[in-house]
Amino acid sequence: MENSVFEKIQETLSGALGVDKEDIQPASSLTRDLGAESIDFIDIIFRLEKAFEIKIPSGDLFPGNILNDERLVQNGIVTPAGLEEIKLKMPYLDVKTFSQDPKISRLAEFFTVQMVIHYIEDRLARDAQKI
Repeated sequence: MENSVFEKIQETLSGALGVDKEDIQPASSLTRDLGAESIDFIDIIFRLEKAFEIKIPSGDLFPGNILNDERLVQNGIVTPAGLEEIKLKMPYLDVKTFSQDPKISRLAEFFTVQMVIHYIEDRLARDAQKI
């Protein structure tokens, strides 16, 4: 992991969530450990776009429509098709662990700082290849 990426993410999350940078570690859950709520994800994306000078398409980092698709979520449980969709759209998320108890209400607990780091590093690498 490139330190400057992690440090920028720490600054971004610290500003968005009002937590000390030292409390933001790669394994930290954005919701459980850092107190992020659903509205905070919009601010986090905006700040990441600014900090890294990238555009993050809707639903690219955090899922949007999956929560409302009854093929993917039934009775509050993510279906096998939903798990496959999450793997496809969010390859940085620990789907294996989430799938052991795939309640949709638990999904945000798996949004970690490490997931954001992987996403940003991958985006920066892909953008660099386009140049």
